[in-house]
Amino acid sequence: MSNVGLFLSGAVLFLNSLMLLGKADGKSVGLFNIFVGTLQIMIPSYLIVVSRQDHWELYNYASIFLFGLTYLYVGFTSWKGIDGSGLGWFSLWVAIVGVVYTLTSIIHFQNVVNALTWAMWAFLWFLFFLSNALHKKIDHYIGLVAFVQSWVTLTIPALLYFLGVWNTPMVDQIWTYVLILAIVYFIISFFSGKLSYKRESNIQVINALEVK
Repeated sequence: MSNVGLFLSGAVLFLNSLMLLGKADGKSVGLFNIFVGTLQIMIPSYLIVVSRQDHWELYNYASIFLFGLTYLYVGFTSWKGIDGSGLGWFSLWVAIVGVVYTLTSIIHFQNVVNALTWAMWAFLWFLFFLSNALHKKIDHYIGLVAFVQSWVTLTIPALLYFLGVWNTPMVDQIWTYVLILAIVYFIISFFSGKLSYKRESNIQVINALEVK
């Protein structure tokens, strides 16, 4: 995926995380999704037309469509307030494709950073499936995951590429640890959220019994 696309995706995911956390209006964030999503459909379409049609080139450009279509879908869903079940099932399809990109990154390209990054993206798309298709009440958790990913998988890597230091051995090693720490944070946040939910449920039950 082009690093300019990563940079723009970082902005979109950052705003989407704030929307999920209740910090930004859904309609205004939806418009930005539509704007960036449109760009990430037009640009890879042009690149494919002028490319040599090599299968690895198409493989890389196809990944941009995954983001572009997701942003368009999120944008119109948020802007128009339509049912998100279609977005949820689409997210499941993209999550499965993301697993393929994860495996290809580690098996064919032996790129640990890319593999961890794709694994994190696949996880996020799977969370969108759980929220929109299965109606799980996990928007706050998704917002936390999206916020972290907007920086560690998109914005900062793009900036490091612009500065000419991305993919250097030292940065690769550091970023492997950064991504692993982010994954550990997601796991801890998930279980702490479940414990908090159970405590709240128990308190509600106790209060109900006391009222009786």
